[in-house]
Amino acid sequence: MNTNDKSATPQAKSATGSAPRKRVQPKSARRRSREAALQGLYQWLITGDDVATIDAHMREQQDFDKADRAHFDALLNGCILEASDLDGVLARHVDRKTTELSPIEHAVLMIGAYELKHCVDIPYKVAINEAVELAKSFGGTDGHKYVNGVLDRAAGDLRPLEVSARGKAGAAGSSASK
Repeated sequence: MNTNDKSATPQAKSATGSAPRKRVQPKSARRRSREAALQGLYQWLITGDDVATIDAHMREQQDFDKADRAHFDALLNGCILEASDLDGVLARHVDRKTTELSPIEHAVLMIGAYELKHCVDIPYKVAINEAVELAKSFGGTDGHKYVNGVLDRAAGDLRPLEVSARGKAGAAGSSASK
């Protein structure tokens, strides 16, 4: 075999001459529900429309039928119903008033805080990661970093036992490897 033959390597170029593309995973129903809830919360933050109007509008969107409707309902209605409580949690960890945040980052943070507070079946790291992914897809250039930091600190308030247990497990693992 010729050692200069690059076609034998796993990174071989495709017939078009470009590197092979990473396979894109289809979006989960939960991810779709978060995206729809984010869009609905954005509309609510910008327009102040009532929940029923926003809900009806979101259900008309393409591919809404692929979303986890129960999770969408919980997120949209829960975030709007508990907006002041969620903003209170977030206010302890943001560097300005929540009303001064970008509406996208504000809505993402509300979703993350709501999931941390109410969706205990979702591990806190997953809730934070999902919020970060929303911010990457819909927010500003580095908004995901801000979302990550705020929600990481908020998790200590909303899921203290889970965060503490995770910290102890990580510390035990790192000391065992020394």
